[in-house]
Amino acid sequence: MQLTTILNRVEKYKSFVYEKARFSEDGATIEVTLRPRKGNRPVCSGCARPGAVYDHQRTPRRFAFVPLWQIAVVFVYTMRRVDCASCGVKIERVPWCAGKHRLTKTYRWFLAHWARRLSWQEVARVFGTSWQTVYRSVRYAVMWGIAHEDWSGIEAIGIDEIAWKKGHKYLTLVYQIDEGRKRLLYVAKERTRNSLEGFFNLLGDDGVRSLKFVVSDMWRPYLDVVAERAHGALHVLDRFHIMKMLGEAIDQVRREEARRLKEDGYEPILKHSRWCFLKRPPNLTDRQTVTLKELLSYNLQTVRAYLCREEFQRFWEYRSAGWAGKFLDEWTSRVMRSRLEPMKKVARSLRSHRELLLNWFRAKGQLSAGIVEGFNNKAKLTLRKAYGFRTVEALEVALYHNLAALPEPEHTHSFW
Repeated sequence: MQLTTILNRVEKYKSFVYEKARFSEDGATIEVTLRPRKGNRPVCSGCARPGAVYDHQRTPRRFAFVPLWQIAVVFVYTMRRVDCASCGVKIERVPWCAGKHRLTKTYRWFLAHWARRLSWQEVARVFGTSWQTVYRSVRYAVMWGIAHEDWSGIEAIGIDEIAWKKGHKYLTLVYQIDEGRKRLLYVAKERTRNSLEGFFNLLGDDGVRSLKFVVSDMWRPYLDVVAERAHGALHVLDRFHIMKMLGEAIDQVRREEARRLKEDGYEPILKHSRWCFLKRPPNLTDRQTVTLKELLSYNLQTVRAYLCREEFQRFWEYRSAGWAGKFLDEWTSRVMRSRLEPMKKVARSLRSHRELLLNWFRAKGQLSAGIVEGFNNKAKLTLRKAYGFRTVEALEVALYHNLAALPEPEHTHSFW
């Protein structure tokens, strides 16, 4: 079986013929020569209309194709120029490549698929190309997917931010968290009002009206934008971030108390106890369980803060928003009477967001707020796998590529 026969099976072009395949002079590359079929009129690269042949380029152009048997493959074709009635003399458009790129579309999709499995640098090393080539291939796949994706019927979204660089450099991320479809929808620089408003501008009025649920943390710019742009949706505060706030308050009380005990000359009983207080009891190791049991026998501020957090866990067990609201009012009143300033700060924050907290019960059973944090973990994994991106544009491309579930064109054959 000849190589041209295989190519006609997996990569056939109606108006062109694989003339012959041969090894290059150094034997490291397979060169496949193409020519247009007889009577074929070239297509103008400007308006995509066929026209008369004006002339041919002097030097054949080479296009990288998918390697076969670990041997580089290139298409060799002498480009024609079109005498177009609308655009004048233009270079022709060929179906295996876009614009002036020297990689075939199939090879770019091939690299993009592997870039989802391996780091971009590793893909470049394995297939003997450059990091920039892999990046451009992934960007091509992402741009094609964004141009063809469907945003209709989105009912639930999750909004959050991740730090992608030191120095408080953030990205705003919006996810679709519907029961049947979960994906990344939108990435924007920083975590400002404008960052999130860009998403609602893209979603449009019809898309906003179809929203039923919005999940976010208590970051004020997000709350303001959601209240203004998606006031018809039920806004639910993320349970994970609320419990994270309580954990941070406990840790702050513990650090201050440990420092104070050390200054007063007492035994450092809080040393190495951080995770004993931050972990949920079922997740403690045997040693941490024993340590926590011993610490609970002391009259410490850290212990009181820990017991407040454990008592608040009952809040999530209610089924009625009314009874949950009564519990929240009583709990915040007790905490405000304590002399634990970090816990009082959390209580004041929960009071000010009371109605949004109770929306969790009104939407219970219809969405899972933990999906947002799961997507954030995948986003952070994408960042770590790349060993740090120099530009936010490259990070956005990687996030869309891995998390957006973007559509792809139908391929004649799959090489992966």
